[in-house]
Amino acid sequence: MLVGHNREFRRTHEAPRRPFLAALGAFAVALAIWLSWAGDLGYSSSLTPGLIKQLAGKYGADARTRLAAWQKFILSQRMREDRRESLSAKTERDILEAVNVFFNRLAFVDDIKHWGVVDYWASPAEMLASNGGDCEDFSIAKYFALKEIGIPISRLRITYVKATRINQAHMVVAYYAGPGAEPLILDNLEDQIRPASQRPDLIPVYNFNDDEVRLAKTGERAGSPTQIRIWRGLLEKLERERRT
Repeated sequence: MLVGHNREFRRTHEAPRRPFLAALGAFAVALAIWLSWAGDLGYSSSLTPGLIKQLAGKYGADARTRLAAWQKFILSQRMREDRRESLSAKTERDILEAVNVFFNRLAFVDDIKHWGVVDYWASPAEMLASNGGDCEDFSIAKYFALKEIGIPISRLRITYVKATRINQAHMVVAYYAGPGAEPLILDNLEDQIRPASQRPDLIPVYNFNDDEVRLAKTGERAGSPTQIRIWRGLLEKLERERRT
């Protein structure tokens, strides 16, 4: 559940400038996290035998089957890419649709029911193993899957929106074919991928990828994703998973 993220985001960026040494320390921490994440964190290929055993013990034997299906799916999409020198727009659209449908087969479950807390961002492995999640979990899993398949980060944005259809905060993945292009929306609310102009029920607030955060209204750059506390916590969890 997206509780307080917009409030936290505003508070972060409206706060007074920190003293130089404190800012330098925060930058060093953020840089260390980013460097550790720059490899394969969150990828199906980063699953370790220890992590699979741990997740199967927690969520049952079927967790192994779902994790294996995830690995097989990603490999099948990467093979398509590897046969081409570069991905065409048509091929990328096919991949977007395949990724959206693959994850949308999982159950939508509210955080408090599924994880026992009000707001929780699951790793892709946790979501697959537990067979469900909420909008953040769907968006995170799709984002990492698209990265692993080979879609450039510059084309991907995890996007915080107000969803008028369900009258609540929501999260989706936006794909941009190029600079200034209208984004295509990957949403757990529907399997069909449509341009943003065909989703008037989604009012964007801000978006981010590995590199930056941007305000939706102005397009202004608003800092680093490591300033989003819960995202930073997710990265740290992915690093722990890789060491399991």
